[in-house]
Amino acid sequence: MMIAAKRASQVGTHIGIGFVVAALLAGSAFLGGLAMLLEPVINVVLLPFHEHAWARRQAGASSKRARYALVAAEKISQTGLHAVIAFGVMYAVTGSLASGGIAALVEPLLNVLVMPLHDRLWDQWRLKLAPAALPSGA
Repeated sequence: MMIAAKRASQVGTHIGIGFVVAALLAGSAFLGGLAMLLEPVINVVLLPFHEHAWARRQAGASSKRARYALVAAEKISQTGLHAVIAFGVMYAVTGSLASGGIAALVEPLLNVLVMPLHDRLWDQWRLKLAPAALPSGA
């Protein structure tokens, strides 16, 4: 139950960061919200195609080292895909190349900075609750 709550909180935090960035760049809570609805939907639609293409490449890898290199390349490519989608959505919403570029850089950076703090808080909370969750005599 705690893991599900933590994951839901991570998603909410991630969307919240994206919404704030998009709303500030678009100058409108409505447009920021629209961008934050479009961006994940586009990612969900495109990501399976991306994963399928990389799975085919990894299946053809001749060594364990080559597979690891392909996994790393896939993650870099996936990051690029997300940045391109974030850029495209913000550009479509605002009509500004600068806003698209800022969104593609700032939103992931904020997530990288904020999410470890988020997770640390959840882990501290879980540790505080852990003794209460154990049955008596255990």
